[in-house]
Amino acid sequence: MTLETMEPDPVFDEEAHSDTIDTLAEHDELTYIVWGGDWCGDCRAQLPAFGAALQAAGVGDDRVEEIPVEKLDDGSKAGPKVEEYGIEYIPTVVVERVSPRDTDGASGNGPRADDREEIARFVEEEPVSIPVYLAERIREYFAER
Repeated sequence: MTLETMEPDPVFDEEAHSDTIDTLAEHDELTYIVWGGDWCGDCRAQLPAFGAALQAAGVGDDRVEEIPVEKLDDGSKAGPKVEEYGIEYIPTVVVERVSPRDTDGASGNGPRADDREEIARFVEEEPVSIPVYLAERIREYFAER
């Protein structure tokens, strides 16, 4: 199942975000897990720009997992991997780095959960957009290596 809110924003300014797009395009070993809800105002406001940035960067659907979340009566969230990743607010986007030994698919089964490392997380809101925030965290992560 996909999120309608991840449909790329048609007015996303690629030129204004060229550094962000370059960073997202540069790292094939990264995957993106997106929790959101089409019912959620924050998701409707923020995820289309992220979808547009991923599209502009050439990040394929095979590297993006969109997870629809439901809001329960008590305000908590329910959906796949919500408990596993401790999701309380949406949109949440987790960036994981697949271990280099598994990026070639030699194992035949894809990477195991323990072959992934979380390198960035966007939760609900920041002073900058989702793609800008995550690109900054990605650059910081690789600068430390």
